[in-house]
Formats: sequence, structure tokens, C-alpha cells
Amino acid sequence: MGPRAKAVCSLFILLQVLAEPAENSDFYLPGDYLLGGLFTLHANVKGTVHLSFLQVPQCKKYEMKVLGYNLMQAMRFAVEEINNRSDLLPGVLLGYEIVDVCYISNNVQPVLYFLAREDYSLPIQEDYSHYVPRVLAVIGPDNSESTTTVAHFLSLFLLPQITYSAISDDLRDKQRFPALLRTVAGADHQIEAIVQLLLHFNWNWIVVLVSSDDYGRYNSQLLKDRLAARDICIAFQETLPMPQPNQVVTEWERQRLEAIVGKLQQSSARVVVLFSPDLILHNFFREVLRQNFTGAVWIASESWAIDPVLHNLTELRQTGTFLGVTTQSVPIPGFSEFRIRRTSVRLPEPNRTSLEATCNQECDTCQDTTASFNNILMLSGERVVYNVYSAVYAVAHALHSLLGCTQACSKDVVYPWQLLKEIWKVNFTLLGHNVFFDKQGDVLMPMEVIQWQWDLSQNPFQSIASYYPKLRQLKAIHSISWHTANNTIPVSMCSKDCHPGQRKKPVGIHSCCFECIDCLPGTFLNRTADEFDCQPCPSYEWSHRNDTSCFKRRLAFLEWHEPSTIFVVMLTILGFLSTLAIMVIFWRHLHTPVVRSAGGPMCFLMLVPLLLAYAMVPTYIGQPTFFSCLWRQTFFTLCFTICISCITVRSFQIVCIFKMARRLPRAYGYWVRCHGPYVFVASFMVLKVVIVAGNVLATTANPTARPDPDDPNIMVLSCNYRRALLFNTSLDLLLSVAGFSFAYMGKELPTNYNEAKFITLCMTFYFTSSVSLCTFMSVYDGVLVTILDLLVTVLNLLGISFGYFGPKCYMVLFYPERNTQVYFSSMIQGYTMGKD
Repeated sequence: MGPRAKAVCSLFILLQVLAEPAENSDFYLPGDYLLGGLFTLHANVKGTVHLSFLQVPQCKKYEMKVLGYNLMQAMRFAVEEINNRSDLLPGVLLGYEIVDVCYISNNVQPVLYFLAREDYSLPIQEDYSHYVPRVLAVIGPDNSESTTTVAHFLSLFLLPQITYSAISDDLRDKQRFPALLRTVAGADHQIEAIVQLLLHFNWNWIVVLVSSDDYGRYNSQLLKDRLAARDICIAFQETLPMPQPNQVVTEWERQRLEAIVGKLQQSSARVVVLFSPDLILHNFFREVLRQNFTGAVWIASESWAIDPVLHNLTELRQTGTFLGVTTQSVPIPGFSEFRIRRTSVRLPEPNRTSLEATCNQECDTCQDTTASFNNILMLSGERVVYNVYSAVYAVAHALHSLLGCTQACSKDVVYPWQLLKEIWKVNFTLLGHNVFFDKQGDVLMPMEVIQWQWDLSQNPFQSIASYYPKLRQLKAIHSISWHTANNTIPVSMCSKDCHPGQRKKPVGIHSCCFECIDCLPGTFLNRTADEFDCQPCPSYEWSHRNDTSCFKRRLAFLEWHEPSTIFVVMLTILGFLSTLAIMVIFWRHLHTPVVRSAGGPMCFLMLVPLLLAYAMVPTYIGQPTFFSCLWRQTFFTLCFTICISCITVRSFQIVCIFKMARRLPRAYGYWVRCHGPYVFVASFMVLKVVIVAGNVLATTANPTARPDPDDPNIMVLSCNYRRALLFNTSLDLLLSVAGFSFAYMGKELPTNYNEAKFITLCMTFYFTSSVSLCTFMSVYDGVLVTILDLLVTVLNLLGISFGYFGPKCYMVLFYPERNTQVYFSSMIQGYTMGKD
């Protein structure tokens, strides 16, 4: 393992600027000193910029944090570069002070020091708008907890503070932190980049490890909230123990780390997201190596994504693939050489009283340690240093505008709130990037997803994707060198994704753990609406097993080209032509005894409805419509009722003549005088109209579609009158029974008047066929129902045409000698004598 850095005290930069021109100044560079994280610039009234260090007495001498020292050097490089320019702040030199905040243990003392005056006093005033503190701007700290503490103090004085690494979204609240700005995108964007990375590789079963500070707690909660709507589950979450300042592992910490890594070994999740400062992870990854845990995908937050010390632990390559989210790489020309440059200028001995004394730590090995990491820092692209670099330039540009610098700068006193106002307005280009603060005080620099590489000849943090905060999109994902065999993408799923058309049945408490159940025919799965339930198809649609959508069913109805339809149509034509011929024959022989015995003029009351009924048979064929169904339900059944009622009343009338006239002469006379047959037919017609009207009002005449019981892919389109069929035919069935009874009673009448055989045959067929049809329609929904309905209707019409009128026509055409009054009189006389 390479050089180690015991970076207990983390870096935090303070920048102090006074609006006084500096002349004949000597600029001292702290070549051998590392004093941590607050950098300030100041110029005294004599125009000489002095460098001073404020070191916290409690801090002890530990090994250096490489990234912290690197960021400090970036601030120094930016200050030196600005001071050497003639177009930016001409006549004004920037100075700085550096204070180590010791990670998060010391924040208040440096802030009070910088807010105080030169005499170390901090007066209590009602209005600080004309108060001039020791510094005019602060850059840092690098973590959210320290930044929040410092911001609470600085915001009271509206003293500008620009943090380069604190990402907590709470810092966006300008009501609480009006003087705080950032040159880094907030945690919201970091979390979104991680979530989109998980979605891209279909990782929905992850482990989250967090530090016990605000950084870990805040980011883990933000991740949970974001994952809740993305179908990504957290297998478990653990809090990493905080290490001791001397990095010595205590027994409790060792047991805790063993338990966490053991839990990782047992979990099926193979993607681990870590939200933690880099210092906490050293002991954790040593435990990972000790237990030989491999095969994981480690996703690093920005706090350790490009940490060179952890990367220098090359054994980590055996544990899996390391991915991380960090800021975009912006190389700064000349910075790498500046970082390891040695200077012969020494800092003067502090000439201060005991109250002003500091505990400066000499760090002769700082540059040596940094030099050992110089190659990895150069190849990595100097990512975070640009945030510090741009922060210094933002203050410089704001001060340049505030002082009205052209050829020279104004010598007016600058108050912090004035500088803050100008910082909000800055908009300049730095190394090809536009720097300005949005309404929340952030510079939305693009971010990158990087992969750790251990090839010493290439970038150790190779970019594999870019995230654009303004678009909130992760783009341009390149190939990744996975740790798996054949370089396949690692799988981290509690349950494998279901095949299309399979619903998820939850197993346990996590939505990512489930069983896959096939959607049954007639249902489909719409994943965008609900992945856990199959939705039924609409009535006119259908689906097969495991379908993701429904298809329209084929509408089936009685069509003209079908053989059954052709057969029925031929019977209909035959019946229509025969009925028309019967009407002609009866018209020509209207006054003959045969026609008169059949009913005389009433025969035409039967024949005309028969012809109309035949003519309406086409309403049964083709796609049903509202009007075709209405004709079937109303006019067709009325025509048929007229025929049945005429047959019934004719049978009754013949029985009355031969059997009841002698016994009830007065009743028979009354029947004849009042035109009883026509009254009878009219009465039943009125009753039938009432029944039909009630059915029309109770049920709709619109056609309905029902699934074919033999083939669910087919929808049978038919008229919706099956419920009304029994009511519509009830009166006809009653008339048929009555007609059958009267015909049977007259079976012994004279031959010319004896129609019992034909009428009973017609009525029996109609009654049985109608009852059978109603029964069949109540249990079956196929096209066969329509075919049988039409066939039964046509056969009943043919039965009336041929069964009732056929024998009469046969007698008229082939036995004219019997169609005489003499013959009928002889038959009646013989019947009467036989009775006597």
C-alpha cells in the first residue's frame, strides 16, 4: 500500500478581501505549512498583503489529507494567478488566511476570528451594515455540517460565503442562509444521477451504507424518498462507525464493521451505495478485504468518489466494480506544476502577543506526500479543484465590479453586503465554462459518473457518463469494465423481472420481491398503470394468456354468404312467392265456398301480414342495427300475432257454427251481428301492442355483443331482445294453444270444414319451436341462436302458408267440382243426418 494520509483535520477555505490598493507588497507563500481549511485574503492600509495562519490549539499533528491539501493549493494558485493579472483587480492584491477546522470539531472559533476587528473585538450592534470585519468573503468549508454552522454566523453579517463541496439541499434556503452560495450542484442532483444509474442497469435491490453524521443521514433519506417512486428497494441500511482521531480501531468498531460486512456477505444485493466522508471508509474497506468480500458494485458519493488515498489501496480491485458521482473534470493549466513547487520564501515568525499566538504546525513532508500522489491527481483531471478555483474568481470578479475597476480600482471601503450583492450578479467565462449563480445560489456544473481504474498509465477515475443538472438527465453512458465473467452487467435484483403479461405477486415487505403470475385470457397487464393486477379487457376486446394489451374481437353475425343463410333465404323466397300466389288464387276465387270456408275476407287479413313477415326476414341478416332490431321486436311480432289470432278465431267460429249455434242461438247471433271475428282479432292486436310497447320501453333495441361460448376471440353481435322474447311470444303461445284446442274440437266436422289436422300441426310446431327457442337462447349466446331464431320463424310462416292455405288452394285448383255450393250443402246435410 502506498503513502497513507491520516487526514483527521479536513480543509475549509476562508477568503478575505479588502478594497485597498496594495503597493510594494511582499507576497509570502506557505511552502512548508499545512494549516487546514479556512483561507482568507486581506490587505492592510499600507497596501501590503500579509499571510497569517490560524490554527486550532486542540488539533494534533496527524498525517495530511491529500485532497484537502490539493484544494488549499488550488486556492493559492487562483490567488496568485489573479494577482499576476492586469485586467482583473488592477492595483489590488489578494491575501488569504488558512484555518484547519479539524473535520467538524472546530468551526466557531475561526468564524469569530474572521468576524472580529483587528483588535479581536466583536461588538454588538443594532445595524452591521457599516461594520468592517477582518475578512470580506469566506470560501468553504467542504462539508455540510461545518458549512451550516459557519453560515449561521456569516449570514447575520451578510458576509459572502462560497462553499465548493457542501451539497446539502438545506443550504438552498435563502431565508436561513442569505449569504451562502455554492460552486457545486446540490445533493438533489447527486441523488438523481445515482438513481438514473441504478435504473439504467436495472438494479432494484441495493444496500445503503451511511456515516453517522448529517451528511450520511440527509443523503440516505433523500435517496429513500427518490427510490420510493422508482421501484428500487433497499435490502438494508447500516450506519458505519465513526473512527477515532488516531485511526485506531476500537473493539466496538471492529465488531460493528465485522457485522456489517458479514451482512453484506449474506445479502443477495450486489450494489452498495455509500454516503460517507472518505475518512470513515478506510477501516471499513480494510474489513471488506479481510473478509474477502467480492462481487459487489460500489457506488460512491461525491465525498469519496475521487479520493486518491482509498484508490491507492489497490487490493480493492478484487472486491468488485467502483463507480462514483463527482464533478466534471476541468483541467487547470499550470496547476499540477504549482502544486508541487517548492519555494524558498519562509513565513516570518509571528510577532504577536500571547493572546494572538497560534499553534502553527510545520509540515515539511506535505509537499513530499502530495508529490507521491501527483501522478494520480494529474491523471484524474483535477476535478474538485475547479470548484475552489472558480469560487476565488467569482469573488474577484464581484470585487472588480464593485470597485469599478478599469485602469485602477476605487479606494472606497467595501462592506460585506455590497460584495454579496455583486457576487449574485457575476457572469463570466472561466476555462471554457460559464460561471454564474442561479436563483438558489448554485453554479450548476455538469457532473460525471466515473469508474475506478487501476492501470497506472490511464486516468484512475475514468468518466463513463455525464449528468446535466439543468436537464436532470444522465447521458452518454460508455462501456464499463465489470468485474464479472465475460464482462457481463452484474445483476442485483430481489426477483427477476417478470415476462410481459405477467403480474407481480408481492412476497414479503419489499415491492421488489415478488412472484410472477400469468395474466389469464381476457385480461392484460398494463405496467404503467399497475404491475400487480391484471386488468380485464373491455367487452368488445379480448386477450390471450400473458398479453399486454387487448385486441378487438371479431364481430360475428348472420351473414349473407353463409350456407345456412342462403338456405333460409331460399325458404323465405319460396314462402313469399307461395303466399303471393295464394293471395292471387284466393282473390280470384273469393266467393267460392272453399275460400269462404277458410275465412273469406279474413284470409287477406292473414295473407298480407304473412307477406310483410316474409319481407322482413332480411332484417335478421347482416350486422344488426337499432332499426333492424326494432323491426324484429315490434312489427314482425305484430304480423305474426295477426296470423295466429285469425287462425284461432276461425277455428272457434267453425266450432260455433256446427256445435254451438243450435245450443246457444242468441249468443251466436250476437257474435255474427257484432262482427265477432274482427273484434276478437282487434282486441288481441291492442293487447299485443301494449305488450310490445312495454318491452320496448323496458329494454333497449340497440344490438349487443356477447362473447362466443365456443371461441372467446369472437363477439356475437345480436339484438338485445332475448329477455322480451318470452313476453312477446306469451300471447302468441296462448293463442296457439287456443287454436289447437278449437281445431281438435272440430275434428269430426265435415271434410271441407275439417282443418284440425293442419291447424293442430301448425300450432303444435309453433308452440314447441317457440318454447325450445326461448330455452336455447337462455343458455347459449352464439351465432347459432340467430340462425335458429330465423329458421324457426320462417318455418312457422311456411307452416301457416302451406298448412292452413295449402289444402284450400289444392282444393280450388285440382278439385273444382268440390268447390260448389251444392257439394258443400250435401256435406253439411250428411254431417247433420249423421248426428241425428
